[in-house]
Amino acid sequence: MIGPTGSVRVMVATRPVDFRKGAEGLAALVREAMGADPFSGTVYVFRAKRADRVKLIWWDGTGMVLYAKSLETGRFQWPSIRDGVMRLSAGELAALLEGLDWKRVHQARPERQPTAPA
Repeated sequence: MIGPTGSVRVMVATRPVDFRKGAEGLAALVREAMGADPFSGTVYVFRAKRADRVKLIWWDGTGMVLYAKSLETGRFQWPSIRDGVMRLSAGELAALLEGLDWKRVHQARPERQPTAPA
């Protein structure tokens, strides 16, 4: 995927949205419903009523980017529908967009440095 990578901040709207909305309409939802800044560089993820479609928006520093994906078969793994927003890691976002169960992605464990013998 061309777009955000690494330690990007990802916020997921847990309620389905009207998928006729474009980047500007979704940015307005970020401001009004989430109380957040759509121009912060954070990736905002939205779902349709059918769990087989997803839209993302983010500001890349030069313009608002809109990414949309529909699965041919199956559904995206979504959290239960409720009011609010949840946060995902970049790895969890990548798994979500591949249609995988993002809840099975874990943060990398910190490496232990060997201690020198005394």
